[in-house]
Amino acid sequence: MKKLLAIFAILITVFGQTPVSGRTLSHPPIPQESPDIEKVAIVVLSEEEGKEKIKRLAEKNPDLEIRYIYKHALNGFSVKGKQSALNSLLKKEGVSAVSPINTYYVHSGDNIKLIGGIDARGYYDKKNQRLTGKGIKVGVIDTGIDYNHPDLRRSYGGGRDLVDNDKDPMETKASWGQGTLHGTHVAGIIAANGRVQGVAPEATIIAYRALGPGGSGTTEQVIAAIDQAIKDKVDVLNLSLGNNVNGPDLPISLALNKAVEKGITAVTSSGNSGPNIWTVGSPGTASKAISVGASTPTMKVPFLNIGGQKIRLDLLQGSKDWAFDRSYEIVDGGMGRKEELKDAEGKIVLVERGVLTFTDKAVNALEAGAAGVIIFNNTKGRFFGNLDSGVPIPVAALSKEEGEELRSLAKKGSLFARTYIIEEKDILADFSSRGPVTSTWEIKPDVVAPGVAINSTIPGGYLALQGTSMAAPHVAGACAIIKQAHPDWGPDKIKAALMNTAKPLINNEGNLYRTYEQGAGRIQLEKALKTETIVHPASLQFGKFQIADRLHDHSSYVTVENVGEKKKSYTFSVPHKEQGINWEMPMSFQLKPGEKKKVEIKMSADPTLLKKKIHDGNVLLSAGTEKIRIPFLYVLEEPNYPRVMGFGLGKGDKENTYRYEVYLPGGAEEFGIAMFNSESLRFMGFLDWKRNVGKGQIQQEIPADKLPGPGLYLAKVFAKKAGKEDWIETYLFVKPDGELGEPELSGNKKRSENE
Repeated sequence: MKKLLAIFAILITVFGQTPVSGRTLSHPPIPQESPDIEKVAIVVLSEEEGKEKIKRLAEKNPDLEIRYIYKHALNGFSVKGKQSALNSLLKKEGVSAVSPINTYYVHSGDNIKLIGGIDARGYYDKKNQRLTGKGIKVGVIDTGIDYNHPDLRRSYGGGRDLVDNDKDPMETKASWGQGTLHGTHVAGIIAANGRVQGVAPEATIIAYRALGPGGSGTTEQVIAAIDQAIKDKVDVLNLSLGNNVNGPDLPISLALNKAVEKGITAVTSSGNSGPNIWTVGSPGTASKAISVGASTPTMKVPFLNIGGQKIRLDLLQGSKDWAFDRSYEIVDGGMGRKEELKDAEGKIVLVERGVLTFTDKAVNALEAGAAGVIIFNNTKGRFFGNLDSGVPIPVAALSKEEGEELRSLAKKGSLFARTYIIEEKDILADFSSRGPVTSTWEIKPDVVAPGVAINSTIPGGYLALQGTSMAAPHVAGACAIIKQAHPDWGPDKIKAALMNTAKPLINNEGNLYRTYEQGAGRIQLEKALKTETIVHPASLQFGKFQIADRLHDHSSYVTVENVGEKKKSYTFSVPHKEQGINWEMPMSFQLKPGEKKKVEIKMSADPTLLKKKIHDGNVLLSAGTEKIRIPFLYVLEEPNYPRVMGFGLGKGDKENTYRYEVYLPGGAEEFGIAMFNSESLRFMGFLDWKRNVGKGQIQQEIPADKLPGPGLYLAKVFAKKAGKEDWIETYLFVKPDGELGEPELSGNKKRSENE
C-alpha cells in the first residue's frame, strides 16, 4: 500500500483535490503495481509489549516481516507483508489498530524581529543572561541538512538518516536523485549562525532525514525519526511536513503526542491548504503538539489602480520589487511564449499560468522589452509561486477571476494602470491551513508565525521561501529560547507561554481572525519570556452540542500558575453574550509566587437557540497588569467539515483485485464510488457503495471485473452524513487489457511552485 498512499498524497497536495461540491476536476495518475506487492503498515498495540512478544505476533506467518519496533514514540511496530497477512494481525490479542502508512511532503527580513521585538542586544532572561538557545537540542525531522553550510556548521550536532538508514542526514543532492533544500532552510530559521541569524543561533540542531528525494517520506520513516529523537532526548522537535488528512488519530499524530508526554516540545506546521476551514492536516492535528499557521512579516504590497478599482498583486518569491512610479499599459501576452509577446516593449504583459515555468515566461517578457509581468492563475483563486532564478523585472501573480477581467479589458482597447504601495504585516497568509480538527473539535493551529518571504540557508547559499514550513521553525526556535530561560519548564508550560502572550491578528476588514484560523495569534517571544502567569491548557474545547439534548452543561478546567516574583490577583471576564449560552466563571482569587490553582469554567447551553454550526471566542483573564486570552470553541450537531478526503486506488493484495483507501472524518450514512463516462457524463454504475460506514481510514478490495470496459472515466467518491454530502472527483483510465493505467492528459503533469 506504500505506492498507493504516495499517489494519494500527491492527489491532495499537488492537484488540490479537497472535497468539493461540483468544483473543478483534475486528472491524476493511477498507480500501477504488481498483484503480489507487499505493503507496510503501522501496528498499534493496546499496551506496551517487549521485543520478544512482538516478534511472536508475526512469527507464525511467513508473509510478515517486522521492520521497526518503536520503543518510545508508539506502543507498536511497523511490519511488511501482503494485505491478507496484515489483516490477520487485527485478530491478534492486544492489537488495537493496523494502519497503512501515509506519505508526507514538505509543506513549501524582519521576521525574527517581528516575533519578539528583538534588537541588536538579543534576548535576556530575568537574571540578565543572554539567551541564544545554547545548550538546547532541537531535532529537525525533514529532508536532512547541509551541515557543511558555513552558517550551520557550528549549530550542527549530528543526526540520523531514516531513508538510507545510516548516520549521515545530508540533504539529497541533485546527483543522487531529486535534490532537496527544505531541511536546510528550516534548520537555518531555527539556528543559523553566520551571515543569516536564526531565532536561536546557538541551539544545537539534530537532523533526522525522514523525507528523501523530492521531499517525500512515509509514516514509517517519520515515526522512526520521532522514536530516535525521543531516544536522543532532544528538547524541541520540529516537523515542517504533513498531509491533508484532517484527523487526530493517524499514527504520526499519536507518536507526536507520545513525544510530548516524554518531555519534548513538539512543533509542526499546520499545512498549506488554506484559506478554507477544515484544511489543517496531520500531524498538525496532534493534540499536544504546537501547530503553527503562517502570517506575513512586514511587506510592501503593490496594488494596481485601474479606473478606481484596487487590485492586489502577489509578488513571486525571487522577484524584483514592483516599484513603478508612473502609469504603464497592460497588454495581453497569452501564455507567455516568445511569439505572443511582440507588443510588449515598455509595457506590463499579462500572461496565463501554464505550459511554461514562471521563470520562462519572465525571461521571454524581458527579452521582448517588457517592464513587468503579471501571471494570472488558470484555476480558481490566487496562488503563490517561486522564480527559479533572478530576473531584472518584477513578476507578480493574480487570481484567475481578476486576470480574466484584465485580459477582457485589454482586448477592448488600451488599458493603463498605476501602481501604489501599501505596507502590511500580521495578516494571515491565504495558503495557511485552518482548523478546527475533525472529531475532537480542537482549535488548530495553536499559534501563527511569519511564513512569507522568509530568507534562510539552502545548500550552497540562501533563498527566500514561503509556507507554514517556514512558520513552524520560528516557533521551534522560540521554544529553544524559552527552554534555555526556564530549564524546568515542560512542553505544556512552553506552549502555554507562547499562546498566552500571542498577539491576536486582525484581517483587512478590521475583524479578528477566528480562533480556528489563528489559534491564540502571532507569537511574541519577548513577552513570552517575561510573562508572570501561565494558564494551561491554553485553549478550551467544549465539545459538540446536540439539539435533542436541550439545556445542558459543559465544563473545562484550566490551571493558573503565578511564575512571577510577586503576589497576584486574578479575575475572569464573561465572554461576549450570545443567545442560548450562559457562562459561570471562577470567583476572583490571589496566588503567591510559585503557587497555582485549578479552576472550572462552566457553560450551559440551549442548543435550540444556537444558530451557527461553529461557535468560538476568547475567555479573558486579568492577571495583574497582564491580559490573557484563552481561545475556546464548541460545535453544534454535525458541523460542515469535509465528509471525505484522502482517496487512493491501486492494485489489491490478491490477483485480479484492486484496493482503495479513503478517510472519513466522521464516518458516513452513505458512501460510494460512482463511475461516469468522461465525455457524456453518463452514469456507468458504482465501483462500491455502502451504508453506515465507521469513521477513520477505510480500506476495501474490489474485484477487477467490477471495472467498466476500456476507456476514460470520471470517478466521484462521495460520502453523506447529517444532510451534507461531499465528494472527490478523479479520472480513472481502464486500458484495453482491463488494467488501470495513466490517462495521457495535460492535467497529469505535476505542478510545482515555479510553474
